[in-house]
Amino acid sequence: MANTTTLMGKVTFINHEKGYATIEYAANGRTKTVNGNISLKEQEKLKAEKIIKKLHHFHVGDEVSFVLAQSPRGDRMIADCIEYKFNNALDNLLTKSTIDNRLVGYLKKVEEDYFVKETGSYIFFPLELSPWERRPSDTGLNEPVFFKITNKGKQGKATAELFKSDYIPEFLTAKKYYNNKTVIQAEITKVSAHAIFVNVVGEKVKAKLPMSNDAPPVERTWNTGDKILLRITYLSPHKIVVEEVTSG
Repeated sequence: MANTTTLMGKVTFINHEKGYATIEYAANGRTKTVNGNISLKEQEKLKAEKIIKKLHHFHVGDEVSFVLAQSPRGDRMIADCIEYKFNNALDNLLTKSTIDNRLVGYLKKVEEDYFVKETGSYIFFPLELSPWERRPSDTGLNEPVFFKITNKGKQGKATAELFKSDYIPEFLTAKKYYNNKTVIQAEITKVSAHAIFVNVVGEKVKAKLPMSNDAPPVERTWNTGDKILLRITYLSPHKIVVEEVTSG
């Protein structure tokens, strides 16, 4: 390592696909830039070596500490031991979202993952998709979308959720069943010691029914392929809860 002096800088560009960031910093009265590895693999290595305390999803505007080191090929200097410190722009955006959580951004795709880049700050938020939501089409990439920030209590894990989602027909049917408190005849697909797994609507909307803790216990044997009457007691884009209907 050519230099063990810890420097401070700001992330000005991120290539999520290649896992590197460009950091702007001041040295001898001049503004300089340097690239560094921010991939998950690199962060896990730094955490194992106790150089950083926790993993971080990096954003443009992150203030970071780092040291300068020779690249593996020895042909240039790179930022090494990159550690996230704070991000005022992200803090301000999270605070703003508590008042008005309808934001505008651009839909981006990195390998197989989707992100939303907020228009004012250029901060990338991982797009949180429902298991029953169709993936965005490539024709919608780089187009403006309305979104809200979720997981706001965990700054490093803040995510985006689209206001306009395209759900599969099975989820819309499940939503109708939930609203109408419909009794559903579901098929058991798996039985474990503690739960029964069922297809609620076709094979697309599945749920887990915990085994009953009856006292005294009711002697029943469930098998794959059996039918069971259920009612959906809770349904959101990310979670479904069902209960057995024993009568009516």
